[in-house]
Amino acid sequence: MKKYLCLHGHFYQPPRENPWLEEVELQDSAAPFHDWNQRITAECYGPNTGARILDDQGRIQRIVSNYSRMSFNFGPTLLSWMERHKPMVYEAIIDADHHSRDIFGGHGSAIAQVYNHMIMPLANKRDRRTQVYWGVEDFRRRFGRDPAGMWLPETAVDLTTLDILADFGIKFTILAPRQAHRVAEPVATPAQPADSPKGAKKKTPPPEKSWRDVSGDRIDPTRPYRVSLPSGREMTLFFYDGHISQDLAFGDLLDSGARFKERLLSVFNEVRDWPQLVHVATDGETYGHHHRYGEMALAWLFEDIQKDPDVHLTNYAQFLEKYPAEAEVEIYEDSSWSCVHGVERWKSDCGCNSGMHFGWDQKWRKPLREAMNWLRDEAADVFEKQGPRYLADPWKARDAYIEVVLDHSFENVNAFLSIHAKSPLPPEHVVTALKLLEMQRYAQLIFTSCAWFFDEISGIETVQVMQYAARTIQLLGDLTGRSYEDDYLDLLDKSPSNVFKSGREVYVENVKPSQVDLLRAAAHFAMSSFFEDYQESFEYACYSVTHEIYHRVPAGRFGLVTGKAQVTSTLTRESVTIAFAVLHAGDHNLNCGVRFYEGSENFIKLEKDLRVPFERGDLTAAIRTMDEHFGKNIFSVWHLFKDEQRRVVDKVLEPAYQLAEAAYRQIYEGNQAMLNFLSWLHIPSPRHFLDAAQFVVNNDLKQMFEHDAVDAEQVKSLLEQCSRWNLSLEEAVGHTAAEWLNRRMDEFALIPDDVDLLEHTVAVLEKLGPIPMGARIWEAQNICYTEALELASPKRAPFKTEDEDASRWERSFTKLCKLLKVHPK
Repeated sequence: MKKYLCLHGHFYQPPRENPWLEEVELQDSAAPFHDWNQRITAECYGPNTGARILDDQGRIQRIVSNYSRMSFNFGPTLLSWMERHKPMVYEAIIDADHHSRDIFGGHGSAIAQVYNHMIMPLANKRDRRTQVYWGVEDFRRRFGRDPAGMWLPETAVDLTTLDILADFGIKFTILAPRQAHRVAEPVATPAQPADSPKGAKKKTPPPEKSWRDVSGDRIDPTRPYRVSLPSGREMTLFFYDGHISQDLAFGDLLDSGARFKERLLSVFNEVRDWPQLVHVATDGETYGHHHRYGEMALAWLFEDIQKDPDVHLTNYAQFLEKYPAEAEVEIYEDSSWSCVHGVERWKSDCGCNSGMHFGWDQKWRKPLREAMNWLRDEAADVFEKQGPRYLADPWKARDAYIEVVLDHSFENVNAFLSIHAKSPLPPEHVVTALKLLEMQRYAQLIFTSCAWFFDEISGIETVQVMQYAARTIQLLGDLTGRSYEDDYLDLLDKSPSNVFKSGREVYVENVKPSQVDLLRAAAHFAMSSFFEDYQESFEYACYSVTHEIYHRVPAGRFGLVTGKAQVTSTLTRESVTIAFAVLHAGDHNLNCGVRFYEGSENFIKLEKDLRVPFERGDLTAAIRTMDEHFGKNIFSVWHLFKDEQRRVVDKVLEPAYQLAEAAYRQIYEGNQAMLNFLSWLHIPSPRHFLDAAQFVVNNDLKQMFEHDAVDAEQVKSLLEQCSRWNLSLEEAVGHTAAEWLNRRMDEFALIPDDVDLLEHTVAVLEKLGPIPMGARIWEAQNICYTEALELASPKRAPFKTEDEDASRWERSFTKLCKLLKVHPK
């Protein structure tokens, strides 16, 4: 009996980029990380590139990539973010696919994914084709090969979608067992009678297929199946083991690698007469994010399976090449893995939800879907009417626009336009053509599935797609000169909310304030320039700014800035020249005015009118003057983009923060002896004294680890106080300490012979025991592990140090390995 094992991870996060910035803004709920992509990368995506295999003493014996030994897909929008912000993790994932080809007979373990996680059976055919095309092209650009398989969002499927996959060369996809309806065993074609006349046309008809109902999760998942498509072609389907996948994702299987292995191997049996494939599929975040250290259990499983001569690790493409599907299957169309009602979860109040909000309903789903369908159709209508003026084949250009999505460089956009523009376009027509294509991009992002998955229309995922809708509406307005927002809001009004009055209120409260145009982008530059030293030309997010005039008039805590700048969208090339003024009236009081530049004479008058009241200290008159010159185009700190807003607020409130810190420090330093005395007597300390001590100790630790030169004895003293007074350490302390250690180890990797650097790192690390750094130090451990392996290599070059330094290095590195629990086998 031939036994094969395959584990698939669906690694995906919904796109979180602000549609006006193309960057993920600060998300406080992910603290101490900047955003959830950052946090989940630290907990899951990164650790799976170097998962630990421990010895019986809990030391790191080996570090291996899980990706190279599993089947996996990554959402294209997630990989796009990762390529920009976590390039080392990104490259490790790509390298793992290359390595998997060596392991699995030339077949890479990565498969593609539909581009932005759209529920395919609910999309129109044109969007389906673009989604598949973009997913395939994104995959080719990243992995350097054609994908053999493609992951369908939520495994939502119908035959039309499978036919489109086949159009693009996709050979297989993965479904849930409940999506299978009935199966038929392979039937041999009867041989023609030996005495048939030569050239006779009449043939023995093939026997009828014997179909067997397998609904209700009863399909045997240990082999692939063929499904017949409307085009007459076939597609291979793998149905994962639903019971194990469920326990893996929501149970405790990952608590023990041995139990996990036992459960997988229990599926094999001697009754089946075909090569058996036991395979599971879950969200990839199961391994490390949903289940802490889940990546280690997975690594242990792979290592142990590889020692078993009776079981072979494989991926779907390799298995399919060895054992093509013979049995046939018919599926339930419009079905999925996460809704027992088919695909109703993404269009109706079917009852599927998170289960976390008793009494809530999801009646908002249907009208939200209808609102998005309406917006898609309006955008398509404008695209079809205006597109032919600028593009040779608008819909073909939309498909090819993935080339621009992957590379927005000026040269690449020009190359794209040289192929798809109807003729050489003047600059203003280039802007229009790019706006049409950007509108179509956002008209697809509005259907990202997560918007309908959860419980409430005001949830972060739904607000995100409403932002995409707002950007689509904004571009529609730019292109047509009419407003589409009121009609869209009327449709949202039909979406009842469990928290707000309706979807309209959610949009007005949470989406409308986020909208950005070139004037607001200019206001952001103008206000933040008070606190940042910008070059004459610079880029921020998807805008470029060139300031031609910049005049600053300081006056103690106050200040006035006036200037002229050109602001350009790097996505659409739309550009404006603006005049601006910013009045800083102390603390958080920032007033900014922006308007289109109206010539030097008007600008000189603006500067004069503002300087006169400002220089005589009449701030009220200065503010009135700004109102007169800028009208409604007045902005404040509230209008800054979130990350810069936080930096600016921190700077303007720094004096207040310092006063508060000084007050806490005075209480702390003035009562240390008393706290020690009460601790000695085992008498509980007053809460307000402990609060002050906890604030100061945590704050001092965080500030220390923001610098490279850390005083090890000071760290020791502060941690002793934590222990003595039973103070809690904030998660942010562990985060900053881990960041410090990773930075120091990055330096060590560049200059491993630096004995002083190594000794200092070890001296501080010896004191960090109580600080909860957790898995965040995986980067530091990887560097230590790599250095330890190189040290054992006979090819290692001798150190460029004297003997005494070499001895110091060896002692310190031995301590480092012990502290980081690194002991390579």
